[in-house]
Amino acid sequence: MRNLSVSVHFARAVLRHCVNAGLDPVGLLRKNRISPRLLMEDDARISVERFADLQVSTMLAMQDETLGYAPRGMPIGAWSMMCHAVIGSATLGQGMSRFCRFFQLFDSGMTPVLEEHGETSRLRLQADPEYLRRGAYGSEMFLYNAHRFCSWLVQEHLPLLRVDLVGSAAARREEYQQVFLRNPVYFDQPAASIVLATSLLEQPLQQNEASLRHYLRHPVLFMLTQNYARHSWTARVTDLLRQNIGELPELREVARCLDIHPQTLRRRLAAEGTSYKDIKTRLRRDISLYFLGKQGLSIEEIAHRSGFSESSAFIRAFKGWTGVTPYTYRKGL
Repeated sequence: MRNLSVSVHFARAVLRHCVNAGLDPVGLLRKNRISPRLLMEDDARISVERFADLQVSTMLAMQDETLGYAPRGMPIGAWSMMCHAVIGSATLGQGMSRFCRFFQLFDSGMTPVLEEHGETSRLRLQADPEYLRRGAYGSEMFLYNAHRFCSWLVQEHLPLLRVDLVGSAAARREEYQQVFLRNPVYFDQPAASIVLATSLLEQPLQQNEASLRHYLRHPVLFMLTQNYARHSWTARVTDLLRQNIGELPELREVARCLDIHPQTLRRRLAAEGTSYKDIKTRLRRDISLYFLGKQGLSIEEIAHRSGFSESSAFIRAFKGWTGVTPYTYRKGL
C-alpha cells in the first residue's frame, strides 16, 4: 500500500456536523486511533488509513453518507447501490449519466448534472442554498468521489481541465491539488464542478461485478490510495526513492537512473507542480505516519525507515510537519 497522509483540515470537515447529530467527535477520533489534540494543530496530518476509517465510522454513526452536509441526507448503502447501477455501462459517458441519474432520484438538496459542450463536458452540482450554507466540504467530497470513482472505472487518473469549488480554500491550496490529483483547482466559483474533455467519455469501462466486490470492501480507502499515474515523473521519482529510503540519493543520481538530465528532470517535476525536495519531504512524512500507526516499532527504527540517520533530526522534522512530536502523536493513537 502506498504511504499517504491528509491534512487535519479534512478530519475537521468530516466531524463538522457531529455535535448537531448528537455524537461525540472526541469519541469518534479515539475510536479510530486519532489523537484529538491533532485537530488543534493546523499543520497536523493523518494517515489515509486513519482518515478513511474515521470517515466511514462517522457516516455510520450519523446514518448519513453526506456527513450532514446535505439538508436531507443520504442513506447508508446509497453509494454501493449507485456502483451496481453503473458497473454494467459500456462507456464512461454512459456510466457518468447513470451516476447522475441515480443521485437525481434523491431529494437531498444536491443534484449532479452531466453537461456536454462540444469538446468539453462538465459534471456540475446543482445545490440548494441550504446545502451550500452547511459548508463547502459536502460538494468537495462529492466531486472528489466522482473523479476517483470514474478514474477507477477506466483504470487511469482522468485528466481534468479544471475543478471549480464554491468556497474559499480552508486548507493550503496544495492540499486540494493532492486531493484532485494535481489538476487545476479554482475557488469561489458560482457552482461546484469538474470539467474534462468530451472525448474521454468514449472510453470503455475496465471494471466488472467481480472487481466491484473488491472495491466495495472499503471504497473510501480504495479511492484514497488508488494510483494509475505510473507514467508521471513524480511517480517515477517517488518509486525510485521509496526503494532507496534508507539512504536517499541526490537529484543528480536520480536523474542518472532515469536516464535524463538533472535540469530537465527539475523542469518536468515543476510542470507537474512539485519538486525533488517536495517529493522527498512528502515521502518521509507519509512513511513515518504510516509506521507510527504500527505496534512494536521504536521511534529510532521509524526514523531509520523514514530515511533519517538520527532520531533527533526525525523528531525535529516530524514536529515541523505535524505540530507535535512523534511521541505525542503515537500517545494519542
